[in-house]
Amino acid sequence: MALKKVAVVATAQAELRPAWRDAQHIDLISSVVTSVFKGSGFSIDDVDFVIDSGSDVLDGRSISNCGFLGALGAHHKEEARVEEDGLFSALYGVNKIRSGAASVGLLVAYSKPSESVVENYWASQVEPFYQRPVGFNQRAAAGIQAQHYLSGGKLSERDLAELVVARWADAKAGGRVAIDELPDLDAVLAASEAAAPLTELMLARPMDGAVAILIASEDAARRSGGTPVFVTGMGSNTDCHAYADRDRGRLRALENAAAMSARASGWDASSADIVEVSASSVVSELMAIEALGLAKQGDGLSAARGGKVAVNRSGGALPADPIMATGMFRLAEAVRQLREPQLYGGGSPSKAVVHGSTGVAMQSNCVFSLEV
Repeated sequence: MALKKVAVVATAQAELRPAWRDAQHIDLISSVVTSVFKGSGFSIDDVDFVIDSGSDVLDGRSISNCGFLGALGAHHKEEARVEEDGLFSALYGVNKIRSGAASVGLLVAYSKPSESVVENYWASQVEPFYQRPVGFNQRAAAGIQAQHYLSGGKLSERDLAELVVARWADAKAGGRVAIDELPDLDAVLAASEAAAPLTELMLARPMDGAVAILIASEDAARRSGGTPVFVTGMGSNTDCHAYADRDRGRLRALENAAAMSARASGWDASSADIVEVSASSVVSELMAIEALGLAKQGDGLSAARGGKVAVNRSGGALPADPIMATGMFRLAEAVRQLREPQLYGGGSPSKAVVHGSTGVAMQSNCVFSLEV
């Protein structure tokens, strides 16, 4: 029996802020769940299941999703928690509908890192006996990646800073990220050191926010009256837990995930009009671009700056990284660009590739291929 086609029929995002001081988790979740149904042709009564992505460590309590079931619209519904980047919960949800087990699903991802010590969150994922005691963490891994990447001699720290400036400007223009003041080149280079050679502004900035996505089978999506964006390929892969056992010059897990998605869709990222990638640092964004096949190893900057494929027109994760929700924000942004190209300079985009990642130094990766 052929698997059902699945489409994204609606998305809703809360503004990404350094701190939502006047809203709790439940408020952010409730706001996007309420908004995602407006104009969609669906109501909460049509939803067969709810899947949420968040982190007990960031939330500060075990099984934290139990406190959000009402806000999630999950009362008397099947509900599941995926404690990974939101794109992994989307993969789970799409497969539920493809299998015929459901017709309509609600996906929600959220994060409030402003209420946590983010470094402790990353430390909880590091090997506890040898790496954690010596202080190895997300920052250290990002610094090692950057040193390795720059050792090829093709790029300088100034080149990295220029990309950071461009990404922040794109995010501010998109209007979904709270940015009081745009950093210029000098500000990026002069920012405090995060992990040599990276400055603080070269790392992805943790942000509070939430996003909801409504997915449905083809039949249900066609009845909605909107413009469905179909998921035509998906892939996921996880690299070694021990960072020393990985190839520090490449994101092998992302390469594998991208190949899996391309096999399903029949095309790869080089054939896409839009690509939205996640990243933990400016260097890991370049590595992600290369892993997707948009540039040769070490040449990611050329593709990042613009070319046939538009990469991270939303600004990506550098100016706004809601951690558990970053990949789902990339998905929502790609859907928005496919549906409303006039907001991004026009054209007729029909294909997009979306990337989400989780784990220290982007250990696990997920890729979606989208078409309208």
